[in-house]
Amino acid sequence: MFKLSHLLVGATALLLLVACDDNTATLGIDMMPKTDLVSKNFQTYDVTTESYPVGDSVLARTTMSYLGRFTDPETNTTVKSDFLAQFHIDEGFDIPSNVQNNACTRFDLRLIIDDFVGDSLQNFKLSVYELNESLDPNADYYTNIDPEKYYDKNAEPIATKWFTISDRTIKDTERWSSTYNNNILVSLPTELGTKIIRDFQAHPEHFENTSTWQKSGNPCSKGLYFKLENGDGAMAYIDLVQLNIFFRYHDDYINRDTVSMASFASTDAVVQATHFENANLDKLLNDKDVTYLKSPAGIFTLATLPAEQINVQDTINSAKITFTRYNDQVESPFKLNIPKTVLMVRLDDYLNGFFENYQVNDGKESYLATFNSNTNSYQFSNIARLLTRMAKEKKEGKASKNWNKVLIIPVEPTKDSSGNIVKLSHDFSMSSARLVGGSKDKIKLEVIYSNFK
Repeated sequence: MFKLSHLLVGATALLLLVACDDNTATLGIDMMPKTDLVSKNFQTYDVTTESYPVGDSVLARTTMSYLGRFTDPETNTTVKSDFLAQFHIDEGFDIPSNVQNNACTRFDLRLIIDDFVGDSLQNFKLSVYELNESLDPNADYYTNIDPEKYYDKNAEPIATKWFTISDRTIKDTERWSSTYNNNILVSLPTELGTKIIRDFQAHPEHFENTSTWQKSGNPCSKGLYFKLENGDGAMAYIDLVQLNIFFRYHDDYINRDTVSMASFASTDAVVQATHFENANLDKLLNDKDVTYLKSPAGIFTLATLPAEQINVQDTINSAKITFTRYNDQVESPFKLNIPKTVLMVRLDDYLNGFFENYQVNDGKESYLATFNSNTNSYQFSNIARLLTRMAKEKKEGKASKNWNKVLIIPVEPTKDSSGNIVKLSHDFSMSSARLVGGSKDKIKLEVIYSNFK
């Protein structure tokens, strides 16, 4: 028989279930002693910063080359650049066997310009020298490379050229056409092109690949030095250099003589080494009221983080640091860009080969920040892991002399098709930023802790 007591028990259970479903938000906290409740604590700390000179020596692992001299109207600092480049030979390279007179009709270089800063009508003088020493494709080259180790400075250049970045020798209709690529055209002696054609006919094995080409002893086969001789006011970003040999031959398919071309190109398969020289940086380095970011190969910002003040007994929920930029003081149509992306990396990691070892930001000891034009700043939103690691190293007696120092470096990230960063390299574009910091104004590190009472 069903008893009333059973009904009462069932109703009581139902009421309990309903009560639990109505409010479970504080179930865990209600069961905890009040001494275990989580509390949060907000702290700010001063961060010491200073300008960090890198001179002209940073890793030059880039497919872009730079040519020109430019004086920054804001800081009056000057950057001069020229470069060395090798040439890649495509698989299946071929020159017809029936070239007329077995000779070259035209031999030239085209320096394809991707972008530039400054006045495109400024005049520059360029000299082109053959390298007598090959660049090692497995070596790291830096922006203070000494070109004299790779060419004979007492030799005559194989070509000279006065140029402007905006080519005034062509018609405006051609310059503004959709098919035109801005370039610097340099004519070379045709007898050098003829030597290459005749060597191909006699020794096609010299042209099997880039390695055999570089060892062939042909003109330009070891590479070229593009030396800036004169000029100021602009800097060209050279995306590609083409070495072109033109010749006439009889085309049997159309049964007539025709002009054709064989080309070599400076690509990422061969070495391109840019040589930078900076001038007048001392004034910026001696300005202790601010810090600077200046590229290419100029100045980074060094920050000393107050990691010794961090409480490692508590959990760091977040740690934010902001580097604010001062506005420009000089108005000019040729002022430099602001570095777009910066890397925060531990000083020791940078000195021990961060870029040489193809490292990227890991969110633990290195971070990226993008310039925000609305706030005029770079913000690293959470460097909690880095601070925790620094503090623990100090506590455990494992800290180096640079244990709490980080560099802020202008960089250029390379992403894959999914948007993941697969490579970081130094930013070699002409850019500059003056940052709050130094001895005048301390920047702030904002930390939020949590702990159990």
